[in-house]
Amino acid sequence: MGTSGDNKLRSQELDLRTALFLAAVCGQTYMQFNNKDGLFLVPRSYSLAGGFTAKGVDNSEERFGFVLTSERASVLAFRGSGSAVDWVADFIAQQTSYRPVKNAGLTHKGFTDIYMSARNQIINIVKQLPADRPLFVTGHSLGGALATLASIDLAVNSAFNNPIVYTFGAPRVGDPRFVSKYNATVASHWRFQNEFDIVPHLPTLVYQSPKTKQTYYYMHVKGEVKRSFRMGSIAGNHVLPSYFADLAREEPLFAVSVCAEPPGWCPAVEL
Repeated sequence: MGTSGDNKLRSQELDLRTALFLAAVCGQTYMQFNNKDGLFLVPRSYSLAGGFTAKGVDNSEERFGFVLTSERASVLAFRGSGSAVDWVADFIAQQTSYRPVKNAGLTHKGFTDIYMSARNQIINIVKQLPADRPLFVTGHSLGGALATLASIDLAVNSAFNNPIVYTFGAPRVGDPRFVSKYNATVASHWRFQNEFDIVPHLPTLVYQSPKTKQTYYYMHVKGEVKRSFRMGSIAGNHVLPSYFADLAREEPLFAVSVCAEPPGWCPAVEL
């Protein structure tokens, strides 16, 4: 895929196998976070280009994702919250100007603060990637919000002006102006959303701050891929293994082959 000054962005078609692979990669962002030494498993034929940290909800520095690269493509992956659904309540959904991109409207301050704390690290890692290979950007939950913020930034401010984005169970990120700018800037965004997952319904379309009484408006970016599965609990309808299992049921043979090496790198599900 060329990344030169061609302004005609090309949208990539939705590919469920790509989604399955990237959901598995997202699973390793949680592994990276949960292992004290930050170790995680890298899929066959990929190598680690670099990991990055960000300031979490309590302002402490945490591992928040990594960049992988191969002969065919690179992947930037963001972690969601370690506490599944509970993180939503931790954020007051006020908005702030999205500074990396001109005239990009307003975005969720909590998500934006986390992304901005990691931005320089991410830009520096991405600069080292081969610019003639496609860059996939992915994340689950809060990680899907961070992937969205990163994708418009990279599309405007890096050699990768045509990132291919797959998110899972992501919340809304910005106001109508941000969404309009995003949709015109990022050609390929696929947003997997379980209809029984509460997180994609947050923040609400119209949000009033309990502190300031100010009203904020939220919309989703394009590319909804509606999924439908019930796992018996609010958390079960949201967690990454549930999304992975849903996709694996549709592509069982591919799931077995992609998860074979290294053993155990995919989320544990019964196929």
